[in-house]
Amino acid sequence: MEKALLSALSPRHRRKTNQFTRQEAIAGWLFVSPLVIGLLFFTLLPILCSIVWAFKDYDGFTVNRFIGFGNFIHMFHDKEMGKVWANTLIYTCVSIPLNLILSYLLAWLVNNNYRFTKVFRVLYYFPCVIPGVVNGLLWLDMTDNTYGIFNRMLQAIGLPAFPFFSEASTAMFSLLLMGVWGVGGGMILWLSAFKGISPSLYEAAKIDGANGWQRFTHITIPMSTPIIFFNLVTSVIGSLQYNGTLVIATRSGRGIDDSLYLYGVKIWFTAFKDGNLGYACALSWVLCLVISALTLLLFKTSKWVVYGE
Repeated sequence: MEKALLSALSPRHRRKTNQFTRQEAIAGWLFVSPLVIGLLFFTLLPILCSIVWAFKDYDGFTVNRFIGFGNFIHMFHDKEMGKVWANTLIYTCVSIPLNLILSYLLAWLVNNNYRFTKVFRVLYYFPCVIPGVVNGLLWLDMTDNTYGIFNRMLQAIGLPAFPFFSEASTAMFSLLLMGVWGVGGGMILWLSAFKGISPSLYEAAKIDGANGWQRFTHITIPMSTPIIFFNLVTSVIGSLQYNGTLVIATRSGRGIDDSLYLYGVKIWFTAFKDGNLGYACALSWVLCLVISALTLLLFKTSKWVVYGE
């Protein structure tokens, strides 16, 4: 249609139109150029470099030797990988359902227009606006064995102090408890899903005699499955590469007796503590393949997701 209109114009008008189109395109590229340059130099270039370094014995400074699949083979002989994968799977398998269920129920509770409901929404979401490093330092202070507010509260009611991150047996529980602190972020997504459900569905269910629990299980849950699926995928991706223990755990994020030695921490530790960037890049690409496979599996088994009414 546009070509037909241009052909109908005179040569003079056609030149002006083409000139205006070029100027418009140049202006558009100038506006998006900061984003494009940022993606090229801070995303695409590091990705390409990591692919190359994954096949090298590279320390970032002097050593730069091609070793083929040596880094990938070394993973099968790395004695730390068993502990790393076990910790990562425990954290992933527990934190995902825990946070999804709690944030879902929280959103369901604050979805009604009760008194002070908006205030509660703000309070529940407030921890999510705290930066990750600040959040970790805050929890480090709150769980301190001597002056932490949690142990002060326990001692006030006559209970002994809880070790939290200072013992291997309680470190993972403390990390999972810290994750519950941010369920308000998922609550916002659930609320958007609830607001998108047509009120006529609930009205029709009420007319048919459905009680509150039946409306919840047969309308609310099925109609919010797209957000459930979205949160599930993003939670799997985020939990497998989680490295927030770098701020709160001892031994550079590994924790007591490697109790919090997650895969994301292993990558950081290998690259910046051991100085083996090549092996760290290989670990990163293996994690990328695992996440891609799990994401593909989730999409292949997403027939339970209900789209539309």
